[in-house]
Amino acid sequence: MNLPNKLTLFRIILVPIMVIIPFLGIQGKFLGIPTAWLIIDFIFIIASITDKLDGYLARKNNQVTTFGKFLDPLADKILVLAAMVMLVEMAKLPAWIPIIVLAREFIVSGYRLVAVEKGGQVIAASKWGKIKTVTQMIAIILAFLDLNAFGDCFGGMLQGGDAILNFAVTIMMLVQTIATIFSGVDYLKGAKKLIMSWQIWFFAVI
Repeated sequence: MNLPNKLTLFRIILVPIMVIIPFLGIQGKFLGIPTAWLIIDFIFIIASITDKLDGYLARKNNQVTTFGKFLDPLADKILVLAAMVMLVEMAKLPAWIPIIVLAREFIVSGYRLVAVEKGGQVIAASKWGKIKTVTQMIAIILAFLDLNAFGDCFGGMLQGGDAILNFAVTIMMLVQTIATIFSGVDYLKGAKKLIMSWQIWFFAVI
């Protein structure tokens, strides 16, 4: 197994470690932020770095593998959705945001599976997909540092706390949500012919 694939596996291993931190009863604060949140954020940052590093090394050293193509995007989805679910549980994120992200991932993953079966057609990641990835990572990193309960009221800066940080979290979460929706729409547009074939099949069965 090459180094990029090892980094991808390492990213997946970091997810359960990140998830169990709140159950360890870690006490104390640093700069007013609970130590447990800081540890979770640090783990997420490390995992995010491996996301960029494994792809870079795979392309640079010509180590792109089928295993890596399958596992890398899967690891990204697991990491992001696990972090978002944790933020929802902490009342720092409204549930509808990860629901939109999850719905988009189901649509894209389902399309990719069917497209490969139908002849290997692949839709390249759009600019919206790249914006989604970057803003997701930034939003999640900042959200773990935000002391406001983002999920209780949109724009926690109105309730006190660090208004600037919460404003940044709010904007980034909104941008990543919009980018998530538009990137999903891009995939659906690219899958128009495939969807039409489904419609033909559906009406034929009826």
